[in-house]
Amino acid sequence: MDTQLKKGVLDLCVLSIIDEKDTYGYFIYQAIDYVLGISESTIYPILRRLVKEGYLTTYLKPSVHGPARKFFKLTDIGRTHLNSLQDAWQTFEYKVNQLIGE
Repeated sequence: MDTQLKKGVLDLCVLSIIDEKDTYGYFIYQAIDYVLGISESTIYPILRRLVKEGYLTTYLKPSVHGPARKFFKLTDIGRTHLNSLQDAWQTFEYKVNQLIGE
């Protein structure tokens, strides 16, 4: 899949995964990689930016498999942003499908 297409939807994908349940970075990477085929180094800058922008918060959660993991949680403003991204995606998808005849 084209790299530019992936870049355009990664925020939407990350926020959607975290909206389902609080989770940690490697889980988010695995879920997106399974579908879109991305590198692990792609996810962490996105997560840092989303925290900085106030869309996510973090907390540490003990792990039975080693040190505590940093979990990401959607904020109220993050949920509003996610809803906006979902609306934009649906509009974009509809218009592209019109152009390509689906």
